[in-house]
Formats: sequence, structure tokens, C-alpha cells
Amino acid sequence: MLTLVPSKDFHTIAVEVNGKVKKEDLEKLDKVIQEKFEEDGKFNVYAVVYDFDGAAFKAVAEEVKIDVKRWSQYGKMAVVSDNKWLKGLTEASGYLPGVKTEHFTLTEMEKAWEWIQA
Repeated sequence: MLTLVPSKDFHTIAVEVNGKVKKEDLEKLDKVIQEKFEEDGKFNVYAVVYDFDGAAFKAVAEEVKIDVKRWSQYGKMAVVSDNKWLKGLTEASGYLPGVKTEHFTLTEMEKAWEWIQA
């Protein structure tokens, strides 16, 4: 499940992931992005991943649609998780043009906020 949580920064969408992400979760996220940032406003993502069981196929397809549609709007993405494979994935996504990504452990939540707001 992907849950929107209060953000410490107007330009940052904060989410928590616990379990399986569904298509409906990502559609809700896309709606919030569209309402808050319209079609060209830059935004950051602060994602705390406690447990990730993967995503349903429909959710993966929806996420790809959102990423392609909004890629030029992403500024920074902070991924907070103790999952080692997620750290590698975060570092690999840092090679995508225009998006700065950084991985933090669950004990570094405040550090992640500082990084995303800098």
C-alpha cells in the first residue's frame, strides 16, 4: 500500500510504502501531483519504504505511465529504507537525466529531509 503522508516541504510529496503497491494507489498519487503541481511544476518525492512486496502488474504499468508523463517535473527523490536491493535501485536511477536520487536508512529520515530541502 502506498500512503500519502504530511510533507515538511511544499514542493515535496511524501509517501510511505508498506506491502504491495496497487494501481489505485498510483492513480491517487498522480491525481495529487496533477492538482498540486499541474503539468509543469517541479516537485520532489520523499518515500519511506518499510516493506515492499512488489507491485501488481497493473500498478507497474501505471507507475511507468506516471513516470514518463511527469519525468521532467521530478527534482529530487529521497528513498528511505533498510532494504539493500532498494539502495542499489535508487543509485541506478540516479543516472536518469534531470533527477537527483539518494538512498537513506530508516535511522536517517531527518537527514533525508535535509537533503531534499537543500
